[in-house]
Amino acid sequence: MSDTDSLFAAPPQAEQERMIEAVLFASAEPVTLAELTARLPHGCDAAEALVTLRRRYEGRGVHLVKVGDAYAFRTAPDLGHLMHKESVEARKLSRAAIETLAIVAYHQPVTRAEIEEIRGVAVSRGTVDQLIELEWIRFGRRRMTPGRPVTFVVTEQFLDHFGLESARDLPGLKELRAAGLLDNRPSFVTQTPQDDDDESPEGQSELFED
Repeated sequence: MSDTDSLFAAPPQAEQERMIEAVLFASAEPVTLAELTARLPHGCDAAEALVTLRRRYEGRGVHLVKVGDAYAFRTAPDLGHLMHKESVEARKLSRAAIETLAIVAYHQPVTRAEIEEIRGVAVSRGTVDQLIELEWIRFGRRRMTPGRPVTFVVTEQFLDHFGLESARDLPGLKELRAAGLLDNRPSFVTQTPQDDDDESPEGQSELFED
C-alpha cells in the first residue's frame, strides 16, 4: 500500500464503532444513518458499525435502539423503574386527542375527513394543533384526490416516547387500553356525537408518564 492510499484508509472497525458511540452518546436526539455517515471519515461503513455496536450493547443497562430511521441510546426497558423521579408531571390529553392520536397511528397516512369518519364526530382544530405541538403527529403528503387533502402521520418523537422502532410495532387494543390510550368502549365507530367530550376535564385520560 502506498503512502497516499494509507492517508485515506478508513479507520479500523473498532474505531468506527467508538466514533458512532461518541456521536450518539452526545446527541440529545436520535441520529440518522445518513448523518452518521456524513460525520465519519471517508470510507467508513456506518451501517455495519451500527450492527456490531447494537449487538455489543445487548444485555447491557443501555441499549442502542432504532427510532424510525434514526438511532439512539436508551435505558434497557426492564430498568426503566430506576429512572422514575420523585415528582412526575402527568401529561394529559382530552379523550378526543387520545382517540385522534390512536387513529393516526394505526391508519396513517390519514386525512381529517377519515379521522372524523372513524370517530363519528368532527375533529376540532385545537385537538390536531395540540398533537402537533406535542410533536406526536405531523403533516404527511397530500392525497392525489379532489381538493388534495393533507394527511397526518405520527412522528419519530411519538415512536421514541413509546419505545417503538416503527409504527408496525404498535401494541394491540388491550395494551392501548391498559396504557390509557383507549377507553373501554367497543370501538371508535360506535361513538355518537352525544358521547363526545372534546374539551371537558371528565374526558381526559392520562398518558404514559415521563
